[in-house]
Amino acid sequence: MRGGLGLLSTVSPPPPPLRCFSRLRHRSLFSSDILRVKSRKSVWTVRTRAATTMADDQENIGNLRKQVAKLFETSLRATVPEELDVEPLVAACTAKFGDYQCNNAMSLWPRIKGKKTEFRGPPAVGQALMKNLPLSEMVEACSVAGPGFVNVTLSKNWIAKSIQKMLIDGIETWAPRLSVKRVVVDFSSPNIAKEMHVGHLRSTIIGDTLARMLEFSNVEVLRRNHVGDWGTQFGMLIEFLFEKFPDWESVTETAIGDLQAFYKASKQKFDEDPVFKERAQKAVVHLQGGEARYRSAWAQICDISRREFDGVYQRLGVSLEEKGESFYNPYIPSVLEKLSNLGLVEESEGARVIFIEGYERPLIVVKKDGGYNYASTDLSALWYRLNIEKAEWIIYVTDVGQSEHFQMFFKAAKRAGWLPDDDKAYPRTSHVGFGLVLGEDGKRFRTRSTEVVRLADLLDEAKARSKAALVERGKDKEWSEEELDKTAEAVGYGAVKYADLKNNRTTNYTFNFDQMLNDKSMSFISHFCHNAHTCMGNTAVYLLYAHARICSIIRKSGKDIEELKKTGTVALNHPDERALGLHLLQFGETVEEACSNLLPNVLCEYLYNMSENFTRFYSNCQVVGSAEETSRLLLCEATAVVMRKCFHLLGIVPVHKL
Repeated sequence: MRGGLGLLSTVSPPPPPLRCFSRLRHRSLFSSDILRVKSRKSVWTVRTRAATTMADDQENIGNLRKQVAKLFETSLRATVPEELDVEPLVAACTAKFGDYQCNNAMSLWPRIKGKKTEFRGPPAVGQALMKNLPLSEMVEACSVAGPGFVNVTLSKNWIAKSIQKMLIDGIETWAPRLSVKRVVVDFSSPNIAKEMHVGHLRSTIIGDTLARMLEFSNVEVLRRNHVGDWGTQFGMLIEFLFEKFPDWESVTETAIGDLQAFYKASKQKFDEDPVFKERAQKAVVHLQGGEARYRSAWAQICDISRREFDGVYQRLGVSLEEKGESFYNPYIPSVLEKLSNLGLVEESEGARVIFIEGYERPLIVVKKDGGYNYASTDLSALWYRLNIEKAEWIIYVTDVGQSEHFQMFFKAAKRAGWLPDDDKAYPRTSHVGFGLVLGEDGKRFRTRSTEVVRLADLLDEAKARSKAALVERGKDKEWSEEELDKTAEAVGYGAVKYADLKNNRTTNYTFNFDQMLNDKSMSFISHFCHNAHTCMGNTAVYLLYAHARICSIIRKSGKDIEELKKTGTVALNHPDERALGLHLLQFGETVEEACSNLLPNVLCEYLYNMSENFTRFYSNCQVVGSAEETSRLLLCEATAVVMRKCFHLLGIVPVHKL
């Protein structure tokens, strides 16, 4: 149900009492939030199983690092029983030393050397930690290196059994278990009467990916589209509608035409015609006063915009529930009254403001003319999300240019007692900032006429380029028109999404069709190549091709893969088989890292590395016709299953042939 229309009365519904932060109720962030990232290669330290940080104190069977850490927790209790607050510091490491490493010895030594102890340095502590590790079928070998680093090599048989179990039980068994239960992801948020442009692309696809990853992690996600559907601009739009279409009640979307052009024309008249401007200003009063004629016109304009937005969302495969500015408007007076009663709201130069420590300018919540603004709406939306929707984590996905606004309004919420002082505690808020989409000239991406690129036009071009490349290689003669069309959409839209998501979201990135979807990359699809990654690079085309190639291998084997799952056995005797198998098992901890740091590029990097691992495996290990055919077909299927889940989390539709 669309938000806003049912609550736009002049009488605000009485909100329930404000929920304030209680230190007794306050919970810590899920365990991976206290990891310390060392490099972009997933070598990072994690504390695990503190009493308040494990979700229901359950073992995460899909998270290798947590399973290894659980073993070292037992070892720590036996090695230094008096150091009860020490938690295992476990990191993934390179294959040269092992698969995982425990780094507690160095940090433990300063704590115990002044006490009566049998140890004579960090190496001895490391040796004891290794000796006290409990027996486990997952561990093949251990060693101590340098100043007490305990290296663990996992059993290839255990890795193989874990993969086989996933094939039977499903990839969901590898999903992270997070301690947060309900999250709001506020993303996309275009303005009514304005078309979605390339600037909305990042918020929409980053927000969608974060929501998908959290949903996969068994979190209830409230996907919120905070559209700009309220404000003074609607006065000029409504009056322009009345003037241009006297029978406005029966006017169609076709008659109004391009809503963006309609907006520009109304704005021009507003700026140039004082009489029209006065009528428009009065129209705002009528609208906010709830007059039926103005509400009806407002609803009509909003509906036209929604249909345009929904068309883009459908193409991108993005689902959202709209709760725009108008939805929260009735809550603003009571929320500001509560904040005033707490002594937060003060008069300043005719406006009502909240002063924030560390900022010269205050946070304005009521303008000089008595009108509300972004801050008053955002504070009311946050109150609603905490108290009505009972969200534990509210995530806002906007450009980095709005960082200061969010920092100030988050601090205002902390002053009000809505949020704890500890940023890693629940309830919490996060601003997911992202950089600009740039053109090849290094400036904001625009058309040749300096207009912002319409998102629908961008998607049209992506599909057209993809389809042209497929037709050029004769796929129109091999496939049905429906197959050709769907594949062109999957590759074209996937290329646009992945080109954005693979970058660290905080940086600007250059939009270049020729790099994300070029003829050299696409032409490579028509024949096999062991070095696909060197020709295509880190693109969606390469990844979709890799998945299609795996599907082709399984098809050409002529074997029933579902039957093989029941009767076959996975074995990882070749080094490249083992490397691929280990990478697959690290899927769950990768998703958890991407969730905890709100960085989709972490998952993109994992997916790309998986494709590279598969390429090495397939280059060095014959699959069809080999003595190990059954095992290797199952490893191919496991890779395809994990790849498809990665594609799903990134909002990319996989293709099974190219």
